[in-house]
Order: sequence, then structure tokens, then C-alpha cells
Amino acid sequence: MWDFDTVSNSLRDKRIELKRITLRKFPVYVGKAVTLLHNIYFYLMIEIGKLNTLRVVKELDFGIYLDGAELGEILMPIRYVPENCKIEDLIEVFIYLDSEDRLIATTQIPNAMVGQFAGMEVVSVNEVGAFLDWGLQKDLLVPFREQKVKMEEGKTYVVYVYFDSESNRIAASAKLDQFLDLEQTEYDDGQEVDLLIYNQTNMGYKAIVNNINEGILYQNEVFQPLHKGQKIKGFIKKVRDDGKLDLCLQKPGYEKVDELSDRILAYLKKNEGFLNVTDKTPPDVISQMFNVSKKTFKKAVGALYRKKVVKLETDGISLIKSDNPE
Repeated sequence: MWDFDTVSNSLRDKRIELKRITLRKFPVYVGKAVTLLHNIYFYLMIEIGKLNTLRVVKELDFGIYLDGAELGEILMPIRYVPENCKIEDLIEVFIYLDSEDRLIATTQIPNAMVGQFAGMEVVSVNEVGAFLDWGLQKDLLVPFREQKVKMEEGKTYVVYVYFDSESNRIAASAKLDQFLDLEQTEYDDGQEVDLLIYNQTNMGYKAIVNNINEGILYQNEVFQPLHKGQKIKGFIKKVRDDGKLDLCLQKPGYEKVDELSDRILAYLKKNEGFLNVTDKTPPDVISQMFNVSKKTFKKAVGALYRKKVVKLETDGISLIKSDNPE
């Protein structure tokens, strides 16, 4: 098992050795210094639980070994080895620890890496905690102390993946607040962001913004199904005075209307120039078709009507044929 103290002490001893460089033994020590700096560089760069680019140093029947510098050679089992891989090749790999706490390299990408949030399903529960399917052969542990509520098999929970320096293992936590930055909100109104839905309240849906902040999608402004763990693009509707973020799923203001107008036009062109929607169409029907409110839909149709692109019929909306077809 890899031991952090051993690596730290080794690096410290090597740093002391570097200080002994003298003119008399300059060539010898420079050679050692270059090798050492190479190893230190890779040690500092190699991150367990993240993607790393490592060099192939050995080929065996059961896999290959990669240069892990002070961490030692890291095994990549044969089932993950790319075709035509050879010694000295550089490979991008994910580094984790197997059930025996050995460092393993894989070309598989997990549902989330260290430092990321994601929704994952519980596949088993035992006396130490709950285990999540995170896309690798070894399941991801959520210790009981890191569960907000007792996790149940078959349910999906949003968690944060972290490296536990005490046990030297990758683990996950459902206590998200300790990993969110609740104050850093340097965003512009209308800015596009990545959202991860993690909770639903009476007000709406709470979402993690750009893997660091928290925001809310208000219930009366959501016109499509959302679920816990869902990743979706969104927009900053407003940065409030207290620093909290109001979110929306459509572009705010005129940009939203313009984007919706384009979608309505695309629908008309694909459906023989007709859309069976009138002023009497229920809001939920429009919401299911375009994921917007009826009010926003009418603004977009109005914009197309003023441009003389569509005409309003008693039974729907028709596309006005152009005299210059494409």
C-alpha cells in the first residue's frame, strides 16, 4: 500500500541531498539532480482520483506498468491496455486504488473524479457504509459519517468525490455544503453555466453551478421534467444582493425569444409548415412541446408574425412560403 509519509520523507531526504552539490562533484550531482527533479515533477503532477498522462515502462502478460515516479510503478490490467501500446508510449489514465489498496491505472472514465459532484446509484450497503456505481470495477464508498440520510440500495444520490488522506482512499460524501463555495459568485446575468440538479424543494430545484456554487431554479419557471443527478445547461438569471444565484433554463430576455423563434421555425419546416397551436391551447401542451411558458411562446410567435414569417390561422400557425425558396 502506498504510504504518504514514506513519500514525503523520501522527497525531504532528496532535497537535503541536492544541497550538497559542490563544484568538485558537479557532474555527478547534476545528473542526480536532473533525475530527482524529473521524479519530483511527476510526483507532484500525479493525482490519485484524476486523469494523468503516464509513460509505459514495462509490458507483461497480465498488463503494463506505468511510471509513477516516487509512487512506484503503477499497474494497468490487460483489459484496459490500448491496442498497439508499447514501452515509452504516453497514455492518459485514471488512477485509483483497488480492493487491496494497490494503485491501478485504467482508461475507463468514472462518473465523477476527485473534486467533482455527480449523481450515482447505490448498489449495496454494509456495515461500513453505502457503495455507489461510479463506472469502475470497484464501487465507491460513502461512509456512514458522510451520509445526510441513511442511503438505500437502488436509489440515486448526489455526492462529492474526495481523497481521504487519513485512509489513503477515494471516497464520496453526501454532505455537499462543506464542498460548495456559497460566497464566490462572480457571474454575469445571462451567462451560460453547467448545472447539476441535486434537490427539489417547494420553491423549485436546487442546482450545483459549474461544480462549485449553488443556485435555484424556481418551480414556476421550469417547463420540463428534471430529476436528481441530472446534468443540464442553464443560465444565470440574476445574481442577488446576498450573492445567491437565481437560475433559468432558457436564455433570459430577447435572446430567449430569438432562440425560441428559431425552434418554432424549425418545427414548422419539419411539419409541412403547420403547428397545431392556438391561443386556446393549454399551457402544459406548449410546455411539453417547447419547454417554455405560454407567455414566452406567444412572444416568440408574435416576433415571427411581425416579421411576416408566419400567419395565425383559426386552427394553428402556418409558415408563409418564401418567394425565393432555398
